[in-house]
Amino acid sequence: QVQLVESGGGLVQPGGSLRLSCAASGIIFSVYAMAWYRQAPGKQRELVAAITSDGRTNSADSVKGRFTISRDNAKNTVYLQMNSLKPEDTAVYYCNLGIPLPDYWGQGTQVTVSS
Repeated sequence: QVQLVESGGGLVQPGGSLRLSCAASGIIFSVYAMAWYRQAPGKQRELVAAITSDGRTNSADSVKGRFTISRDNAKNTVYLQMNSLKPEDTAVYYCNLGIPLPDYWGQGTQVTVSS
C-alpha cells in the first residue's frame, strides 16, 4: 500500500521560511519523479515544483527563486524549502508522483502565510 505523508506546514509571517517533507512508503521511491502540489481555498490544485529520479528540477513561475525541491532517496523523502513566503502561498500542500495518481493523494500539510 502506497503512502505519502506530508509534514512541516504551519503559520508563518510574510517573508518567512518553511521546509516541507513528504515521506513515501510502498513504492520504489528512487525510480519515480516526485512533485509538490498545492490547493488554495476556492482554487484548483496546481503544480508547485517537480524533481526527476535523477534530480533535475522544475518549478512554477510563481515560486521560482523562492522554493526549492529536493529529494533523499535513502530516506524515501522529498522536500520543499520555501523562502520569502507570501500570503498568496497560503494553501494545503501535497506531494505525489510527477504524474499524480489519484489514489496517492495524502492529507496534505497546511501552510498559512499571514501577519
